[in-house]
Amino acid sequence: MPVPGELTFTVPRGAKKPPRHLADLTPAERRDAAAAIGEKPFRAGQVSRHYFARYAEDPATWTDIPAASREKLATELLPDLMSVVRHISCDGDMTRKTLWRLFDGTLVESVLMRYPDRVTMCISSQAGCGMNCPFCATGQAGLDRNLSTAEIVHQIVAAMRDLRDGAVGGAVRDGEPATGDGAGAAGRLTNIVFMGMGEPLANYNRVVGSIRRLTDPEPDGLGLSQRGITVSTVGLVPAMLRFADEGFKCRLAVSLHAPDDELRDTLVPVNTRWKVREVLDAAWEYAAKSGRRVSIEYALIRDINDQAWRGDRLGRLLKGHPVHVNLIPLNPTPGSKWTASRPEDEKAFVSAIAAHGVPVTVRDTRGQEIDGACGQLAAAER
Repeated sequence: MPVPGELTFTVPRGAKKPPRHLADLTPAERRDAAAAIGEKPFRAGQVSRHYFARYAEDPATWTDIPAASREKLATELLPDLMSVVRHISCDGDMTRKTLWRLFDGTLVESVLMRYPDRVTMCISSQAGCGMNCPFCATGQAGLDRNLSTAEIVHQIVAAMRDLRDGAVGGAVRDGEPATGDGAGAAGRLTNIVFMGMGEPLANYNRVVGSIRRLTDPEPDGLGLSQRGITVSTVGLVPAMLRFADEGFKCRLAVSLHAPDDELRDTLVPVNTRWKVREVLDAAWEYAAKSGRRVSIEYALIRDINDQAWRGDRLGRLLKGHPVHVNLIPLNPTPGSKWTASRPEDEKAFVSAIAAHGVPVTVRDTRGQEIDGACGQLAAAER
């Protein structure tokens, strides 16, 4: 249900709805779906276990289900949603970007990043984006449509299967998954960030549904920790306040990109509706209700928003609040006038924020040689 004052988006005329999938449904709805095709309701729980706990979509492997029932259940509960167009890797195979083609031909992206102590996946919640931020490849492309809950969840399920099987980052040795140093990082997804294509809170119900599927215990969901999930927003204030009431322990990341309304109106056009202080007040509300520190995302753009005085203003706005600033050297899109800050300007910006006692780090840049910024690979394919 829309929140008063919230931005709403409509599906383009003639667009087809994604087929209903197990991950779109609650456990009770799955049992009803199984019963509707003449199967015992408990069969839905068996299919859920295969999908969420074993990542097994091929009904031929469901040996605990009678052969005569497998295809019916697969057709009803696990329709094909998306396929891999291609994987592209870099950073010594530690970063893998995937271009997906959805059932209707729409393209979206996800990125898997392995580190020594964790594996993070950046996922898409929309095909394209309607926020129109001028420095973002996805924003330049516009919004195609929202992803379904299952289309969001399936990005993670597929990655978890690849990680388990050692198919990511060269982690297969002699045809078997790698063991020893680094095998734990190669085999387990620890963090999910809704920072791929789209504005997650503009697809509110499906994003919230996907968080529930990701964190519900097996076999109803993937059994992941809410504390390992980060949801980003450009500042849709009514949706932020609604999200604060969900009772989640996810982290909220606010894509701020400017501490002053005059510049942010240009860089993040939704700021003409909800100003910087309104956005930050909603973020502090989320922090108070969730008990989680807010992340402030700030893309450093040369000669645009990287002046030391803006760093000082940002520090003044944030000091005394449960917050961490994540500075992002801009990954420029082809033909764009926007580019990353000079090293000396970046250093001065960091110092200006830190002078106010606000924690600040510069994000490790990954995937630049594989069109790592969200939307670049899909734009090139189109």
